Amino acid sequence: MYKVDLLPDPKQIAAIERRRNQEQQRQSRIFNAKCRTIGVDVQKLDKQVQELKLRESTEKASNEAYDAERLLNDKIAQMLEQRQEQLAHSLEKDVQEFRDQHQQPHTRREFDLYDPEALKKDQPARVGDEDPRCGPASLQKLAGEDLNEKERKKMQMDLTKKWLSEQIEERQRIQHQAKYADNLYDRKRVELDERALHLSTMEEECRKAISLATKNYNEALGLEASEGKRLRKQQEQDDNFAEIYNHLTGDILTEDPAAASSSYGPHRVIPDRWKGMSPEQLQAIRETQEQQRQEKHRLKEQEKQLEAEWDQQRFLAARAAMTLEQQEQEMNKELRKRLDLYNQQLSKEQKAHLEYLEKEVYTNNPTAHFFTQFNTTSR
Repeated sequence: MYKVDLLPDPKQIAAIERRRNQEQQRQSRIFNAKCRTIGVDVQKLDKQVQELKLRESTEKASNEAYDAERLLNDKIAQMLEQRQEQLAHSLEKDVQEFRDQHQQPHTRREFDLYDPEALKKDQPARVGDEDPRCGPASLQKLAGEDLNEKERKKMQMDLTKKWLSEQIEERQRIQHQAKYADNLYDRKRVELDERALHLSTMEEECRKAISLATKNYNEALGLEASEGKRLRKQQEQDDNFAEIYNHLTGDILTEDPAAASSSYGPHRVIPDRWKGMSPEQLQAIRETQEQQRQEKHRLKEQEKQLEAEWDQQRFLAARAAMTLEQQEQEMNKELRKRLDLYNQQLSKEQKAHLEYLEKEVYTNNPTAHFFTQFNTTSR
């Protein structure tokens, strides 16, 4: 008899109700985004996000540079690997064709030992009374007899010679194919080495041109510095000579017109004392002006020559860079073409895979009831 008349325990009901209320409160806190994000330092998080983005962008740029170089090396390695695989596949195909054509089971030396049709092909020991194999005593064969020994040995020798000749021909053919494959591989390697040597030669020429331009510029700067040093020395020597001359022709020793100079400045004179400029002063001014004109003309010629040298070096560097850029564009174009073909193949395979998933795998579409089982509890 079942005890259906017993009432449930009030403590158990209260505990269940308490747990239910706690679960509802927990769900209200967890599923409420506002309550869940209170107390977070938004500015600090934004700063951390910006630093993270900056670090990720820097790492991404570095990774892209390394990826570009890695892709180029991978393409070259893939080309060489594909060439090797094609040669190996061709050799395996030729070996298999030779086996199918010249190494059939019935041509083997021990085929008569495990021939499944041996019993069907074998003749009975006695065909009839007139069987020539039967001797006077009606015996098929005596122990130890081998009546066809000569013919059998001759056939075995002929078959052995045939096998040897076929093996020799097969070995020669395989050696010829291997030699041909090695020649193709050597030619491709030589071509790649020549291309690398050409690129390195062009890079070395560009580097030499830049070094020559830098050397010429440094030499020009050195000449300019030495010329300036000489001019300063010459100016200092001229100043010393002028000072000596001024002492010799000063007011103390001679009557110098400089006595008419005013105390308010070297460009002012005392009118009642000044008698005009002397021919020596005028000649000195003209000589100084002529020196300044010659020095200015020399500096202009030197600057013009330096600018012409720099233009020549820039032209050589630009032409070398243009040649390298054209070669790089051709290589990038070839790599891009191969990458497009590879992407088309991947697209076809992915499309076929998606069609297989849609038609064969994902045939049971989820209903609305499937999504109602999520976010029902906070645990």
